[in-house]
Amino acid sequence: MSSLTLIAPAKINLYLEILGRRPDGFHKVAMVLQTIGLADRLHLTGRPDGQLTLTCAHPQVPTDSSNLAWRAAALMAEQFPDSHRRHGGVAIHLDKHIPVAAGLAGGSTDGAAVLVGLDQLWGLGLTQGELQDLAAQLGSDMPFCIGGGTALAAGRGELLSPLPDLEGWGVVVAKHRDLGVSTPWAYKTYAQQFGQRWDAGCQPSHAQGLLTAITQRDLGAICHALHNDFEQVVLPAYPQVQALKATLASAGVAGCLLSGSGPTVFALTEDRPAADQAAAVVRAQHPDVDVWVTTLTAHGIQVQPQPV
Repeated sequence: MSSLTLIAPAKINLYLEILGRRPDGFHKVAMVLQTIGLADRLHLTGRPDGQLTLTCAHPQVPTDSSNLAWRAAALMAEQFPDSHRRHGGVAIHLDKHIPVAAGLAGGSTDGAAVLVGLDQLWGLGLTQGELQDLAAQLGSDMPFCIGGGTALAAGRGELLSPLPDLEGWGVVVAKHRDLGVSTPWAYKTYAQQFGQRWDAGCQPSHAQGLLTAITQRDLGAICHALHNDFEQVVLPAYPQVQALKATLASAGVAGCLLSGSGPTVFALTEDRPAADQAAAVVRAQHPDVDVWVTTLTAHGIQVQPQPV
């Protein structure tokens, strides 16, 4: 096998609570993560000259060592030098569909896809756990992106416990076209305003209701328990995001929430047609907002079957 294509889905946060700052500078968090059908595609082709290259037509996507997809390829070459020498390098082409800097783990899922892809191309036979250990060296969201589905995340986000799948429900994803929110800013601002709540033994305050609702596959209860600490700083600072969330909430959805540090807002619905109806409301009222309609999925990175 000298080339393959991978599907790299985005993720949303059904729950995000910031529990404190760790000695390593990261924040201790509790999250419930969920993959969705909105996905990038990455095409990997072997290079006999041993070089690692990345191309992408999207103007906001860097193609150098600042891109997690490139860094994932470099990590694999470093960790498995014999395989790199034997099989050569890789040309990565990224077909970008997930919005950039949107709180949807677009960069992390691309990096995860390269790890999975090179495992396949180089015949390494790594387990999911081994791939996730490699992913944790590059980013907190990346281990989840390997397997996807629904999971409880602890630590800095890399400690994962699988939860029952929620596949099939509709989801509307909406983001102001020309707006970005800095994740470091969001963490810093939250710490300044609410860090006094933290203590050494801080535990998730209200995640159990969501976990029970997921086990029961109760959409209403899930939406009642949706939570994201970042809303406390992002929504006041970005009133246009607050207005977008209010529009979604009034559009017949089961529930809505900021994803990650934003500025993306998502809404859950019973099915895809209900999501289409809510999306139409958003498009009519917010012409400066990009809207995607998809479903919750039960998988992470997938290798696309080769045409026969």
